[in-house]
Amino acid sequence: MENILQIESLTKNYSDFCLDNISFSIPKGAIVGLIGENGAGKTTTINLILHAIEKDGGEISVFGKDHLAYEKEIKQDIGVVQDECNLPLMFTASDIEAVMKKIYRNWEHEQYWALIKKFNLPHNQTISSFSKGMKIKMNFAIALAHKSKLLLLDEATSGLDPVMRDDVLDLLLEFVQNEENSVLFSSHITSDLSKIADYIAFLHEGKLLFYKAKDDIIYHYGLVHCGYELFRQFDAGDILAWRKQDYEYQILVADRDAISRKYKGCVIDPATLDDIMLLYIRGEKE
Repeated sequence: MENILQIESLTKNYSDFCLDNISFSIPKGAIVGLIGENGAGKTTTINLILHAIEKDGGEISVFGKDHLAYEKEIKQDIGVVQDECNLPLMFTASDIEAVMKKIYRNWEHEQYWALIKKFNLPHNQTISSFSKGMKIKMNFAIALAHKSKLLLLDEATSGLDPVMRDDVLDLLLEFVQNEENSVLFSSHITSDLSKIADYIAFLHEGKLLFYKAKDDIIYHYGLVHCGYELFRQFDAGDILAWRKQDYEYQILVADRDAISRKYKGCVIDPATLDDIMLLYIRGEKE
């Protein structure tokens, strides 16, 4: 399967943080969810792809081309939506189009205004009067109005109400239907990723803990609830992470069916993305 984005051994060093040699790829037609706690390296990764900051090592290829050597060409086909609004606050929707159509060679006037209408955004009010959610909707309208092939979303739905978030998720599913476009979606709202992501990349303290198909996670990972006697029977190799609660032990496992056969009588539930993050970040590994 051809990749629209390829990251190899990507590294960025700061005095108090290191994005440590991460590698993953995004196939054409796929939505990849990027999860992790605050400070895990999600925004750093997106900024490195955009060359907003300089990498210290590794390679980034977008559309099969080096992201530095072909930066201007590549950015014509990338749409970006971030949690913060970087648009001039004195601009209206019409002002924004006047600028954007000069930047993007594939700007689509009708698509832009259809999205403005869909998102119920005012035509003549300045961005300064917009709520946070309205600003995010405007960023989506821009990102989708110039025939983007890759969307980079950094907490892009965090300011939206549940109804609009659902509309945006439908838009993203529609965006990848042609199997040529792809999305990298960093979000703390893991329920959004559970609905639409094909793959999950989990960053923790600058390291890539895993990159897996979402279905593999949903259908195989499990959360065991047990007492001390059963907990002490578990082989270390069967435990991804664990923690002690007031009345039980919780154990994260990679294959809940195999665990239920091996340890009779244990209570095991499917593990959500929130469960996995919490156990990896807060739980014990040994």
